[in-house]
Amino acid sequence: MDIITICEEKLPDYEEKARSSALSLLLQIKMFYEEHLHLDDEIRYVLDGSGYFDVRDDEDRWIRIFVEKGDLITLPAGIYHRFTVDEQNYVKAMRLFVGQPVWTAYNRPADHLEARKQYLTFLAQSA
Repeated sequence: MDIITICEEKLPDYEEKARSSALSLLLQIKMFYEEHLHLDDEIRYVLDGSGYFDVRDDEDRWIRIFVEKGDLITLPAGIYHRFTVDEQNYVKAMRLFVGQPVWTAYNRPADHLEARKQYLTFLAQSA
């Protein structure tokens, strides 16, 4: 478990990075907005603020899920998703893990990964 805060003042080395490379907050959080998947479930409990998780349906269309303080969301391993803050540019969330903490993101396309194959098999069986 750890806590992540996404906002200008809380990103690691934000001021230094912003001065040295003139990056805006939007560029700082680009890594969260890049469509990706994980090999493990992504479990988040929103402690403060709000934002959006975007996931794909079985026809590859976007579904936007609004999360705010008090919400708990679990995204299964192998699902393509992305995250962005809303107009407040602030969210604080607890990242929960099963086993060892793993933050590795695999940007799309990553269909060759076993987690993706298992997720697609689960979707097919659920239909």
